[in-house]
Amino acid sequence: MMCMMSLKCTWECCMQRCARLLASVCRPPLSVSGSLTRPSIRALSLSTTAMAKSKYEYVRHFELDDLCLPNSWIVVRIDGKGFHRFTNEHGFEKPNDAPALELMTRAARDVVDLFRPDLVLAYGQSDEYSFVFRRQTTVYRRRASKLMSQVVSQFSSSYVFHWPSVMGARALRQPPTFDGRVVLYPTDRNLRDYLSWRQADCHINNLYNTAFWALVNRGGVTNAQAEERLRHTLAADKNEILFSEFGINYNDEPALYRKGTVIVRSLETPGEQDSKLSSDTGAPDGSTAPASEGVRTDPKPVGVVKVLNCDIIGDEFWNEHSSVLSGNNKKAK
Repeated sequence: MMCMMSLKCTWECCMQRCARLLASVCRPPLSVSGSLTRPSIRALSLSTTAMAKSKYEYVRHFELDDLCLPNSWIVVRIDGKGFHRFTNEHGFEKPNDAPALELMTRAARDVVDLFRPDLVLAYGQSDEYSFVFRRQTTVYRRRASKLMSQVVSQFSSSYVFHWPSVMGARALRQPPTFDGRVVLYPTDRNLRDYLSWRQADCHINNLYNTAFWALVNRGGVTNAQAEERLRHTLAADKNEILFSEFGINYNDEPALYRKGTVIVRSLETPGEQDSKLSSDTGAPDGSTAPASEGVRTDPKPVGVVKVLNCDIIGDEFWNEHSSVLSGNNKKAK
């Protein structure tokens, strides 16, 4: 009997030792501090990554990789949507509301600051702004949807943000809405012609609106009568109505109304930059983003930002700001 009990005890001890040995072999190796060692962490990481994938990930292949063509100017233009009703709702002065135009420029300036130094020029008039990205930009890998959505989002939020400080007692009664589009221009001449088209449009619209509202506000006619009076008239006819009937010399109107607003980053003029441009970190709040995905972070000179109301159709502006086009003083080709 004693012999049988001794054999049983020996057998149980042997089994316990085997179990402990097996557990030590199967358990992941630990470091001195008791944590998993580097090889085991790598194995677990790969295992977790494999487990994170799902059968639904194929839908990512439906996304359009909308890269803009290389070596071409990228222009993002935003326009106010339903702004006729918006301006009436908020009592904008006709034909031009100076604070409202200043608000547009404040919002545009924030966009220019956000994309420094890749956004080299912006032009705005009425309820629109055009933003010009340099040919070699790699912001968001030149993805059109990313550029457009970021510009529209920043502009819209800045418009609302600056409203109280610019518009004074006029409360914001409804949210402003802007749409956007991306257009590519292959040559410097194409880009200049585009900007000339927008400035010519500014002149045509402002001359008409100045004459229209002079007839309504000072001539005592209805909107329909003023519209009929100006139907089929040329620029000379409108100038004559303004001068002969109301003593208004259109050429004396503020350049802001006649020519629109140009925001340009000048590399020729040295000087101190404002607080938003003091650091080249890629975003107005000082945050950074990879150059391949967001705004640029490489330490390049960003120049001085100027807000001008000048002619951009002739050569004078482009000669003074030659760095905008290919960084030289040559005429557009």
